[in-house]
Amino acid sequence: MTIQCPTPRHEDERVLLGHGAGGRLTAELLDTLLLPALGVPPGPLEDAAVLPPVGLPVISTDSFVVSPLFFPGGDIGSLAVHGTVNDLAMRGAEPVALAVALIIEEGLPLAQLRSVVESLGKAAAEAEVPVVTGDTKVVGRGAADRLFITTTGVGRRIPALHPSAARARPHDAILLSGPLGLHGTAVLSTREGLGFEADIASDSRPLHRLVRALAPLGGDIHTLRDPTRGGLAAALNEIAAASGTGALIEESAVPVPGPVAAACDLLGLDPLQVANEGCLVACVPEARADDVLDAMRGVPEGAAAVRIGRTTAAHPGRVELRTRVGSHRVIDMPLGEQLPRIC
Repeated sequence: MTIQCPTPRHEDERVLLGHGAGGRLTAELLDTLLLPALGVPPGPLEDAAVLPPVGLPVISTDSFVVSPLFFPGGDIGSLAVHGTVNDLAMRGAEPVALAVALIIEEGLPLAQLRSVVESLGKAAAEAEVPVVTGDTKVVGRGAADRLFITTTGVGRRIPALHPSAARARPHDAILLSGPLGLHGTAVLSTREGLGFEADIASDSRPLHRLVRALAPLGGDIHTLRDPTRGGLAAALNEIAAASGTGALIEESAVPVPGPVAAACDLLGLDPLQVANEGCLVACVPEARADDVLDAMRGVPEGAAAVRIGRTTAAHPGRVELRTRVGSHRVIDMPLGEQLPRIC
């Protein structure tokens, strides 16, 4: 039996940074306050919603509050495009259009704003998705932290693909399209001046072309998830909760780059909980795992794809890691915020 520490209770009932971290506090906020107030019925929470009737547009919205605005491998502008394009892709959709809203703090240098917006435009052009509408607001000094961006994306479902966190099945192979921890450690190192910037750059990039390459495998693509806030640990726990499967991950198979491992060791972070912005997790039937890996490795975004474990019926809803010495440990849903303001 697994014993989890209870979620902390706060007598003053105020919002905490951890409520936005994608972990247990986020789930509590959604389940007890936001979703009931909005009349959203219980069920799996996906990265994007398919609008009725089935097969018509997919829609996703996300806000970006990353600090600093610029970091190795990207900036808040390109990140805003990539994050929303990828949320659509995780539901098997190609991006069709983006809406962009800017909240700008008084005093932001116009040169920085121009650089961010030009980067956003370049990222959208490279992803072949137009920005079709938007909004701009300026708030007083101290009312925001320089610049916040909200993007809403509309996508068109690729007919053969119907991935969902709820579709994972026992004995699926769990695949990862690239290395872990690059985005979160790149942002943190830049923010805190830790000196890892020369060795670590964010993996921020669009993944819809990688997902498009999986279309020939159709229904064999059970689940797609991008491990952003809360990292791989959160993504696997979300899949386990939605599908009722368990997961067993091999520590020796999880690709953590050396500089990321060094940064996490220095800072006391778990690389499995560090955010990523350019890789995805897939659950596919064991018999098709090699075919899916071949398809992933055939495009640049999936060149480093690997198998990291399998789903299981042995411990529904629980994620375990088999360590390099053969012991097992439970990988819990992250409680709160390891690294605030990273997306």
